[in-house]
Amino acid sequence: MAPTANIAPTAELPAMLRLKYERLGELLTAPLARGLFVAYSGGVDSAFLLWAAEQTRRIHGGRLLAITTVSQSLAQVERDDAQRFAEFVGVEHRWENSDELSNPDYARNDLTRCYHCKTELFRISRSLATELGFEFIAYGYNASDRGDFRPGQKAAVENEILAPLSDAELTKDEIRALMRAFGLPLADKPASPCLSSRLMTGVAVTPEKLRDVEALEDILRRHGVSVFRMRLHEHAGQRWLRLEVAPDEMTKVLTIRSELADAARARGYAWLTLDLAGYRTGGANAARRPNLPSP
Repeated sequence: MAPTANIAPTAELPAMLRLKYERLGELLTAPLARGLFVAYSGGVDSAFLLWAAEQTRRIHGGRLLAITTVSQSLAQVERDDAQRFAEFVGVEHRWENSDELSNPDYARNDLTRCYHCKTELFRISRSLATELGFEFIAYGYNASDRGDFRPGQKAAVENEILAPLSDAELTKDEIRALMRAFGLPLADKPASPCLSSRLMTGVAVTPEKLRDVEALEDILRRHGVSVFRMRLHEHAGQRWLRLEVAPDEMTKVLTIRSELADAARARGYAWLTLDLAGYRTGGANAARRPNLPSP
């Protein structure tokens, strides 16, 4: 039997947080009764949603299945996290191949890329759900996401995908707090968007570029760096990399600069720079800041 987390929190939850958690269970009960898919990436939000759905299922019954779509944009480390957590929860988990990179609307990597990604995810999910007799699909959109640029939410609305975390008014910080309170792994996992998010807006997505970014990020991870993004730029036929890292980890990065620079050059990049502004979300969104000049 798979290990389980605490079914009760390890400490008293604040009253408002407890109410939101109870509301989440209420929102999940009816969909579970008619069959619920959770679109599950292995990130914090979808992982918590999956766990909460399984706890609700154990109390009220129903059917639950996790689905993870796989393409070159999903790093191996994310696949490993997704598999381990699904095994931890003890839920049925399906892997399905996605052909998103063959879609030119996705590959051109403009501001609608996430819309096309989620459209493919929900197409695959709906097809499998219909085949298996499941009625509902949910994903990890939450209350904090409402204030962010989320083109994937348009695809969710178009495909009638549930967003129970948002409907329960749970924010990202509250989701992490609940995961800690229930003793769940991944509670402190950094945000983990797909590898395509490392390519600056307008840089075409190819399997080769995704492999390059994954290889460089693996070096950082192997040396204990935890909060970072390797951004890939391209202009006038030249390519270079810009590393965003949490300020308190910059010194650690400098100790491995030769290894990183050598790996970047071996893959054909003109240079690898360290961004002194540090890590920030949305750092690949070229439409909101000017692109860097060509080297």
